[in-house]
Amino acid sequence: MAWMWAAVSVIVLIYLLQDLLSPTKKKRLPPGPRGLPILGHLHLLGKNPHQDLYHLAQKHGPIMGLRFGSVPAVVVSSPAGAELVLKTHDLFFANRPRIEASKYIWYEQKNLVFGQYGPYWRNMRKLCTLELLSTRRINQFGAMRKVELELLVSSLKRAAEMREIVDLSARVSGLIGDMNCLIFREEGMNQKMKNLSKTFDRFLEKIIDDHVKNKQEKKQTKDFVDTMMEIMESGKAEFQFDRRHVKAVLLDLFIAGMDTSTTAIEWALSELIRHPQLMKKLQEELETVVGMDQMVEESHLHRLEYLDFVVKETLRLHPVGPLLIPHESMEDCVIDSYHVPKGSRVIVNVWAIGRDPNVWPEPEVFKPERFIGSNIDLRGHDFQLLPFGSGRRSCPGLQLALTMVQLVIAQLVHCFDWQLPNGMQPSDLDMSEHFGLVVARAKHIVAIPSYRLHK
Repeated sequence: MAWMWAAVSVIVLIYLLQDLLSPTKKKRLPPGPRGLPILGHLHLLGKNPHQDLYHLAQKHGPIMGLRFGSVPAVVVSSPAGAELVLKTHDLFFANRPRIEASKYIWYEQKNLVFGQYGPYWRNMRKLCTLELLSTRRINQFGAMRKVELELLVSSLKRAAEMREIVDLSARVSGLIGDMNCLIFREEGMNQKMKNLSKTFDRFLEKIIDDHVKNKQEKKQTKDFVDTMMEIMESGKAEFQFDRRHVKAVLLDLFIAGMDTSTTAIEWALSELIRHPQLMKKLQEELETVVGMDQMVEESHLHRLEYLDFVVKETLRLHPVGPLLIPHESMEDCVIDSYHVPKGSRVIVNVWAIGRDPNVWPEPEVFKPERFIGSNIDLRGHDFQLLPFGSGRRSCPGLQLALTMVQLVIAQLVHCFDWQLPNGMQPSDLDMSEHFGLVVARAKHIVAIPSYRLHK
């Protein structure tokens, strides 16, 4: 045992000497709690790190210095701090840290989400924005989304006739999975996305091989894989572009489009079920704009103002990614008089920003009306509401996500009333969070639908 205590003493001594002799010691670093040797501040984080970081920021400030193991980190928890990182000094923080998992799963970080900032990443993002995620391209798949949603409504209508309890979370997840798979012309394969990297690779290779095999088929609408394979074969990408790059971006689109949209819809429906008066208000808007003799069409969405408020308020209170994917400082930088060393990880806590009482009165209350007369949007221009991030690293699939989220919420609220089973009251609905790739509901929503339309 003596040797073990001696080893611990040496480690602590080295840590203290490094701390005292560090070249950044004389520079003003962001304030934060005292860390432990080796661990840094990892011991302060529990199963919901976004909440733990929020509480630490209450004590140490909106720009807080931490250390995760040996890696220095800065956690930003205010709109002003987010603007400094994502706008004022956006270029300094445009990089992503090298993450071991993404190295293997995302083809050595050749994807958009984790890719290292540089010419390749800039060109790939431009290509995806113009060729895959443009408004024109999104609209091309509107008819497919309509068919899938009609199938879900028909299924729920049958359940309503039988007064069945349905797992609404599972139904929404299945719908979003089918919608995303249609973009790639491959049905029923979304469950394979939950396995490890070799399965990812086999799955994506199968999709690409099928497209190569059926290349001569005449399609009314080119899907995402068709478009990317054409670019790869034509050489017009103006940078190295092979199957690895195609697979990396496809994996981004699959994962980003599945869990994020499903989770946002679940939280919105949860809040509406918990607040029947708000559900009724949204239904009244839908009755006025759409009418009771037809389902919601995508062409209705821009006229549904209260729906827009509901989605904004949902993403304020329940951001799908409460901690934006970490940025990494490419150079030494000063933000708000604090020194941020090169190689630091910078984390923006949008969950905390959405609960800032200096910005949001009654921040814990779900209140869509707070957006009446407000110009605040969620596209990255207003730093008090950043569910999709901002700046160079903002989510390029924002418009596709919003279209799907708004359409599904509107359809399920317009077509059905929702009653909790077994005499449960709306206020009894469990709103616990589960932290993972996204922050989802800890428990599925189960409810009894009642069909509302006259057709």
